[in-house]
Amino acid sequence: MIQTLFGSLDEQQKPSFLDRMKEAVTRTRENLSERIEDAVAFTKEIDRSTLDDLEATLIAADLGTTTTHEVLQTLREKADRKQIGNVDELKRLLKEELLAILTAANTQPVTKVDGTPEVILVVGVNGTGKTTTIGKLAQVFRSDGKTVLMCAADTFRAAAIEQLEIWGQRTGTEVIRTKPGGDPAAVLYDALQAATARHSDYVIVDTAGRLHTKTNLMAELEKMRRTAQRIIPGAPHETLLVMDATTGQNGLQQARLFTQSAGVTGIVLAKLDGTAKGGVVVAISRELGLPVRYVGVGEKAGDLLPFDAREFVESLFA
Repeated sequence: MIQTLFGSLDEQQKPSFLDRMKEAVTRTRENLSERIEDAVAFTKEIDRSTLDDLEATLIAADLGTTTTHEVLQTLREKADRKQIGNVDELKRLLKEELLAILTAANTQPVTKVDGTPEVILVVGVNGTGKTTTIGKLAQVFRSDGKTVLMCAADTFRAAAIEQLEIWGQRTGTEVIRTKPGGDPAAVLYDALQAATARHSDYVIVDTAGRLHTKTNLMAELEKMRRTAQRIIPGAPHETLLVMDATTGQNGLQQARLFTQSAGVTGIVLAKLDGTAKGGVVVAISRELGLPVRYVGVGEKAGDLLPFDAREFVESLFA
């Protein structure tokens, strides 16, 4: 009875997704809320002048100029009609606009896979947290009771294979590998054969940290896609681009180039807890039209959260 009681208390004390998201975007929220309060502190009513001040605030939070202008267009029309009475109403309307943008991009469903392993290619520039994200993603799936193989197909970067193996040990996930400098498509072939034979639920594939200017690396990625399709029709089922939230608009430019050439189907935004510019989530959704699948909120294996648009917006203003 005592153990049951303590178990219940432990479960009650576990932070919710919303609580964890709030903590991750603390710097963004403090920056945003403080600037909004400052923008309306000396005005009796919220008008176009107030919203001009708000424009700089949203751009500073890394929503980007395109997204900011779109959001403020609606708010300016309401301000002209005297429909924004106070700062609380302003925040409520702002939340509605941000949620509408995020919801529109994040309605794309995840491909359903029956009877064969689901293959997820993970791409991104070196330094974005790509390999770490793969380890965390394996933990997400294993926590759901799924079987996972990780494929170390980033054979060019020094220590990339070893780094993935460390995450394999942390999460109890087997890593299929080859020697450094080996053929990425060959190790992917081995991983998919093993996953098929074992009826694994997921294969998560680490790929070389390719810069958009290196066309040979993009050609290698296409070779890997062809290899996957020969073994498992329809694979890869998802291609996730890992972006570093701390790079903001610079990362967004990289993402545009990747989506044009790598068939990206979703975004993982790493290091969200390390920036005051969390508004880049909205810019990604608006300007790329891609769903944000997961966000990284810390360094531990369990610090990868499935993205929820409503909870993210709530966390920015809570």
